[in-house]
Amino acid sequence: MTKKPNEVKKKTSSTAKRKSTVKKEKPVILITNDDGVTAPGILNLVEAVKDLGKIVVVAPDKPQSGMGHAITINQPLRLHKLQSIDNVEIWSCTGTPVDCVKLAVDKVLHRKPDLCLSGINHGANHSINVIYSGTMSAAVEAAIESIPSAGFSLLDFRIDADFSGARKYVRIIVEKMLQTKMEKHTVLNVNIPAVAPELLKGFKICKQAYAKYDEAFIERNDPHGRHYYWLTGEFVNFDKAKDTDVWALNNNYVSVVPVQFDLTNYVLKSKLEKTWK
Repeated sequence: MTKKPNEVKKKTSSTAKRKSTVKKEKPVILITNDDGVTAPGILNLVEAVKDLGKIVVVAPDKPQSGMGHAITINQPLRLHKLQSIDNVEIWSCTGTPVDCVKLAVDKVLHRKPDLCLSGINHGANHSINVIYSGTMSAAVEAAIESIPSAGFSLLDFRIDADFSGARKYVRIIVEKMLQTKMEKHTVLNVNIPAVAPELLKGFKICKQAYAKYDEAFIERNDPHGRHYYWLTGEFVNFDKAKDTDVWALNNNYVSVVPVQFDLTNYVLKSKLEKTWK
């Protein structure tokens, strides 16, 4: 039996109505850091993005700065669920930032989040700092697990640092990441100058500068007369190009550096393949 035109129209209209009422699920966003679950930086990161998705925080229970990509293998890890704030699920972890990402995926979320954000770090993670940074190692670990990620750092170590400019640019960059189909191994290293929000000129996509600390160890004696050493150093920038993260930050731009966990030197690889016969 052939359906009448008005019956077909009603069915199509009904189907379209049902589709329009289906809500698009919000992305799951994992947040972590290396300064600890109660640090002002992570609270400001949550505040900047809390309406952009389902937010779950899994962060260290104490500061873990400079831990790099360390993982815990010789002692047990513990997770403690803390009181939720504004429907944000919060967990503290006894391990490193990388441990936090691993446990979050396996034991808290039981799935891979759509995005992983790390920070906002108290202090710079530009140039060579990315190698030592627990903040960035958490983001890199997420990317290894095929989760697009970004690490955020404010160039201010103070506990009472002003995060208003950082919150603004975190929001801008995370919105762009959600609007763009990011490659699954994406890692962005984002640093924000410690200046008043109105002085920030925008963001620049940069390369990592060749800059490092000229380090020295101060030798001292403890009250028992035993030697100990305290690492100090002066930051030196060897890269004077105007497309680096250091240049951008010195000129009041937010620096955005795409980084990767593949450390292969492809130029040298190609050269050795031809010469080492």
